[in-house]
Amino acid sequence: MPLTKLKTYDIEYLEVLDEEGRLDPELDPRLDDDRLVALYRAMVMAREADQRMLRLQRQGRLGTFSPSTGQEAASVGPTLAMSPEDWFVPAFRELGGMLLRGVPFHRVLLFWGGWEEGNVFPGLERTLPIAVIVSSQIPHSAGIAYAQKLRGERAATVCWFGDGATSEGDFHEGVNFAAVWRAPVVFICQNNQWAISTPLERQTISETIAQKAVAYGIPGLVVDGNDPLAMYRATREALERARRGEGPTLIEARTYRLMMHTTADDPSKYREEGEVDSWRRRDPLVRMRRLLEQRELWDDTRQERLEAEIKQAIDEEVRKYETFARGRPDVYFDHVYGTPHVEIERQRQEFLAALGRERRDA
Repeated sequence: MPLTKLKTYDIEYLEVLDEEGRLDPELDPRLDDDRLVALYRAMVMAREADQRMLRLQRQGRLGTFSPSTGQEAASVGPTLAMSPEDWFVPAFRELGGMLLRGVPFHRVLLFWGGWEEGNVFPGLERTLPIAVIVSSQIPHSAGIAYAQKLRGERAATVCWFGDGATSEGDFHEGVNFAAVWRAPVVFICQNNQWAISTPLERQTISETIAQKAVAYGIPGLVVDGNDPLAMYRATREALERARRGEGPTLIEARTYRLMMHTTADDPSKYREEGEVDSWRRRDPLVRMRRLLEQRELWDDTRQERLEAEIKQAIDEEVRKYETFARGRPDVYFDHVYGTPHVEIERQRQEFLAALGRERRDA
């Protein structure tokens, strides 16, 4: 018998707003003026919050954290498309989306400061804490979405992760489970080209990450991750599909981190400055501002006013962080197992002793 071609696949690429702020009228999601401004404000807030965290960390007032500068559109755009009933499942570079969702900035600071209270968002119980362990949140999101389906909810789950997460077993297990059970989840891969110091070509030989969706029988789409309108449109359509009971979607957001992987990292050791400069010209904040200016929705005066408002808001959140009534520093040990364990208790005492020595030496 002759060989038979079973099926071909095509992966589409979506860009709505180009680097110069020019809009494709055929792809325009047609957000009203207020929502366009809200999208821009959220990205500016995320950028300024990121820069404040960097200063706090360098001053010894905050622990190591993962900057999101350059990747704001990949979290803010999708978050704008979500409803309060949808579950928000982040990795560790979704600061903009978390703030737009309503997470107080001082809670983010508490998390990166090493306090358990940074995992708690009162009134936002459908927003999960930051997940630092790579890809660990992907099976969680599949399970949450499946529970939504069993409950008959008209809602979905959005899960973010990086390109490095696609090399982990949790990615394949979570996406496969969601696909088989048609769980209403939108998987968003923030492909920022680097998994710490490992370039994308060492992660996968696939032309795209989105095409991995083909193996699971679900739609896959590549999106300009620095285009907030494209990210909004792609997520909105994927959410609509999920809510109709048609299962998950994999979105590859092509973006770039303009700063270090974490504040413990030196990216100059493994990437060229010219590469960074080329991506800096694709800054999502710049292109969004250009669009607003073309529509006479923005100018220098509005920008100055916004920056002043954000500075004041961030100052207040930093004050809350530094005066927050923190709980016991060893509370983490309470939640390793359901019941006390002798080895965990030994580690607790070792931790408290080290903490005591550090305080005496300070």
